[in-house]
Amino acid sequence: MLESPAVQPSFRLKTDVLSGLTVALALIPEAVAFAFVAGVDPIVGLHAAFLVGLITAVFGGRPGMISGATGALAVVLVSLVSEHSIGHMFAAVALMGVLQILAGVFHLGKFIRIVPHPVMLGFVNGLAIVIFLAQLGQFQVPDANGVLQWMPQKPLLIMLALVAVTMLIIQFLPKFTKAVPASLAAIVVVTGLTLGFGIQTPTIVDSLRLMSGNPEASLAGGLPSFALPDVSWSWETLRIIFPYAVILASVGLIESLLTLTLVDELTETRGRGNKECIAQGAANLTCGFFGAMGGCAMIGQSMINIQSGGRGRTSGIVAALALIASVWVAAPVIELIPVAALVGVMFMVVIGTFAWSSIRIMNKVPLSDAFVIVLVSVVTVLTDLAVAVFVGVIVSALVFAWKHAKVIHSVSSTDENGSRVHSLRGPLFFGSSKSFAELFDPKNDPKDVIIDFQHARVSDHSAIEAIDSLAERYLALGKELHLRHLSPECRQLLKKAGSMVEVNVIEDPNYHVASDALG
Repeated sequence: MLESPAVQPSFRLKTDVLSGLTVALALIPEAVAFAFVAGVDPIVGLHAAFLVGLITAVFGGRPGMISGATGALAVVLVSLVSEHSIGHMFAAVALMGVLQILAGVFHLGKFIRIVPHPVMLGFVNGLAIVIFLAQLGQFQVPDANGVLQWMPQKPLLIMLALVAVTMLIIQFLPKFTKAVPASLAAIVVVTGLTLGFGIQTPTIVDSLRLMSGNPEASLAGGLPSFALPDVSWSWETLRIIFPYAVILASVGLIESLLTLTLVDELTETRGRGNKECIAQGAANLTCGFFGAMGGCAMIGQSMINIQSGGRGRTSGIVAALALIASVWVAAPVIELIPVAALVGVMFMVVIGTFAWSSIRIMNKVPLSDAFVIVLVSVVTVLTDLAVAVFVGVIVSALVFAWKHAKVIHSVSSTDENGSRVHSLRGPLFFGSSKSFAELFDPKNDPKDVIIDFQHARVSDHSAIEAIDSLAERYLALGKELHLRHLSPECRQLLKKAGSMVEVNVIEDPNYHVASDALG
């Protein structure tokens, strides 16, 4: 029997705590980096990672999933901050939270189910590539002109060696013991090696100072405090922030719900999408009034947590608390961790995230599915997750419509009364309505014709219009047309053929037609 995601056995408490500590170490450099992407101070990103991580861990619909400041939102926020102000950013994040809460209240989270599996494969592959490419920046330093270039040979080789040691520990330690998460053990060992042997390699604080250009920069900071966004509360402000809020809410929910689905598959449990929408919204609403940049689910850190054994809410809570503790009291210790150790952890996340099976099945799945996998992967890398998912779903839907448009056909026969019976088979919708019309020849049909819909499904208003148009063609020729086994809703929508429908309350189906006419 599968374990409910809401249940956290006591024997997993230790694993959840250790997993949370590991995740906290991986959250810090990401939050700092995304803060710089958005054009705000590092503490704004760290506070977002804390608030979003804690609130979603406590109230979210997917225990074990990690949320925090993300690059997908940072790239949207940067233009708002640069063109207006950081106050506008906080206001937009708060409004984003309201929209996400409404999405959960109106149960919009269920629509993540329409994302096809090839889109999911493209999503994880593209995100794995994005995570990998993001780590390459750690091997680069600016020259005298501020242009990034690869490190000199010796520091580069040292860093690559430490990355390799980290990856080897993560790969092979679980074969000997699972008492301590391999990622946490790798970070501790590599940090100990660099301190014990005096190995010169960039640390977290070095990376922070490099990104900020401030040689005195530090992770140290206080707790987030309440403050209203510094904007004029007017329609003009709403006009500025609303488009950003809609984009932020969409990107945040798509990334969160897709990550939720992925964690569901890995843990063989079922998360609650609508509850997660509300939790994400509450977290971002809080961020807007506590000086943080907002966030959503993070696939990389979620994978670290799951691979380290984190399954319950405790892991996410510990990660958030450990992060703020490191900012508040333990910053001098955390700053000593080599960047190479965190890069090694993220490289292992890349290996674990990428759907390697998608490569093996490329020549076994339909060509259209293979194309969608590659397309979504490429679009994810070149643009962002939300655009990639929208593109993937639209392409998949068009392929589905094209394939099913060719399925519809008719089986014709003559009954005992000499009437021609056309038994329709397959779905009748906007894609197949033209093919439906071509199945019949009113001029050559006898005086009495029956069209039986018992084995067909009328799906939308385009189908209704196709039936009406066909009925009008038979009427114009003065022929008797009977339409059997249509649902009551179909009969309600028909105009031209209304009197031709034979009602059979026992055999007629009872499905619903997607139509604005019944709105």
